[in-house]
Amino acid sequence: MSIKVKQLSKSYNNQLALNNISFEIEKGEIVGFLGPNGAGKSTLMKILTTYIRANEGDALVNGFNVMNQIKEVQKNIGYLPEHNPLYLNQYPKEYLSLNANFYKVNKARVEEVIEMTGLQNETHKKIGDLSKGYRQRVGLASAILHDPKVLILDEPTTGLDPNQLEDIRSLIKDLGKNKTVLLSTHILQEVEAMCNRVLIINKGNLVADQSMLTTKSKKQVVKFNTAVNDDIINELDELVKFERLNNQKFCLTFNEDINNAAELIFDFAVDKNLKILQLEEKQDNIEQLFKKLTN
Repeated sequence: MSIKVKQLSKSYNNQLALNNISFEIEKGEIVGFLGPNGAGKSTLMKILTTYIRANEGDALVNGFNVMNQIKEVQKNIGYLPEHNPLYLNQYPKEYLSLNANFYKVNKARVEEVIEMTGLQNETHKKIGDLSKGYRQRVGLASAILHDPKVLILDEPTTGLDPNQLEDIRSLIKDLGKNKTVLLSTHILQEVEAMCNRVLIINKGNLVADQSMLTTKSKKQVVKFNTAVNDDIINELDELVKFERLNNQKFCLTFNEDINNAAELIFDFAVDKNLKILQLEEKQDNIEQLFKKLTN
């Protein structure tokens, strides 16, 4: 288990920021972390990165406790905060070499991360002269310099133009092939593009934890000519779940990659001697889910 959070709570004076939060993230997952401003996202990230302590509960990163195994946690985490703290008067290689000294990693690693993050053609410029997208690349290069198992990225794509967005998105997806990534963002489309799972927090409470396949699922609303029981509906091929709207009407959920849901329903109806009185597609997305759970 890469990240394990169990009954975590945090208050600032009398203000509750996190309320009994629990979740687990496996190695290789890219998990989107969503919530309105002030929901508790940054607080949780700061706890996981050992910047602040929780009042109650436990959190483990690669098996190390964030409360009392701080050095081990820091070795296993690469952190890109929302406001990327860079020395603007330094060159990228100079800045990364400085951090390599802190992490006690071989200087050859600096060249590796420069290539991984596509900074080769920008090393002759000072960081202050780089575009926002390339500054984010420098921050990501620093975050992966010590080859951490877990990456925690707070708003990594904020303020980027469409080309920069695509570049940083591709880089994060590539890093997620062999690392665990927890990604906070306000750009819901970025979660749909990069993540395989989403956590949504609202007013300090975890209100959603689900696969992006379910979030992006295709739904078909179908009404049959007669009442149908649950056992019969469960026999429908490729069905993820269903919601009974009344005795004859159902909302059927299929994975997004199913392109023949209507055909499956028609074949099912024929097989079960049912007639279809109504059939229409209804498609959910992450924006609808977010609004539903945070309004």
